[in-house]
Amino acid sequence: MSKLDRYLLRDFVQSFLATLIVLLVVSVGGVLVDILGNIADGRLPARLLFSQLGLQFIVYMPLILPLALMLGLLLATARLYRDSEMAVLTAIGVGPRRLLRPVLMIVLPVVGLIGLCSLWLGPWADRTGEKMIEDANRSLVMAGLEAGKFTSLPNGGVVYLSSVSPDGTRLGRIFLQREREGEGRIEVMSAERGRMFFEGDRQRYLELEDGHQIEGPLEAGLDYKLMTFARNDVALPDGAVTRDQNDPELLPTGQLFGDARPEAQAQLHSRITPPLIALAFALMTLPLARSSPRQQRYGRMMLAFLAYLVGMNLMFIGTGWIADGKVPGSLGLWWLSLPLLGLALWMYFRDGKLSRPRRTA
Repeated sequence: MSKLDRYLLRDFVQSFLATLIVLLVVSVGGVLVDILGNIADGRLPARLLFSQLGLQFIVYMPLILPLALMLGLLLATARLYRDSEMAVLTAIGVGPRRLLRPVLMIVLPVVGLIGLCSLWLGPWADRTGEKMIEDANRSLVMAGLEAGKFTSLPNGGVVYLSSVSPDGTRLGRIFLQREREGEGRIEVMSAERGRMFFEGDRQRYLELEDGHQIEGPLEAGLDYKLMTFARNDVALPDGAVTRDQNDPELLPTGQLFGDARPEAQAQLHSRITPPLIALAFALMTLPLARSSPRQQRYGRMMLAFLAYLVGMNLMFIGTGWIADGKVPGSLGLWWLSLPLLGLALWMYFRDGKLSRPRRTA
């Protein structure tokens, strides 16, 4: 590798990594808000925060990496024009086509990583996250009911457990206090043992066995009732929404090739397209970054960012068309990725060429 290639490659890699870190920091806010909302509602245990956050980042990598690659290359190339380094390289016979080697040294590994995340790691992370949520919904320990700890209930009550079985399905010696909404009364229950059961996919209940219940006014008064019960059910916060195992978003990419459902074909093309779009936008960076000495450094960066937004929006719209049956699965998203690649190649090989002078009468 020549000194010029090492110099340019180092500059490209540093700019790409800096842009990627900034985008990840910005993106973590939106993902974290969704996860914290489920935790605050009691639908997701707090101990799954970091695991779900990491898995969601893998799912969103095919959308973040192309933007980071394009902006990083734009920043690095624009700096070469600003510092007149491109003028020096052109003077010694190094044109835009000579820069293809260091550009591809960073573009090809990143595009490969995007393909890996889009085709394999992303679906695996999605399936793993769904499995962890499903297991958490069916476990007392993961639902936040731990021995020796007071746990809040959705209706404002509190439950305390003295012991929990190792598998998180049985509990012993329970104390529970809750208020009846709109009635102004309070209930205090104690039971020798209990378990958790389900109605539907999300609704969870605590089944209390062999216990006592005291009911009385929340304010001053003597209207108290004592009851002994063999079984009493208490509602827990609803579990997080989980998807069906046959959902195309959760299926491995290999299974989507033989699936004739429009939703499966849409999901397949939505996984194939991000690496191709990333390659196209990466090739566009050199012609888009070209600027004259008096031109602003970031003059065309907004144009490139808008092009990325338009391309991604067309990908999402096209995916919806395939899922709705408006576009045949055989056509897929090739109408977007192939013309975009052709435009990128045309812009790259046309960059730096002098236009033919006009003839005057």
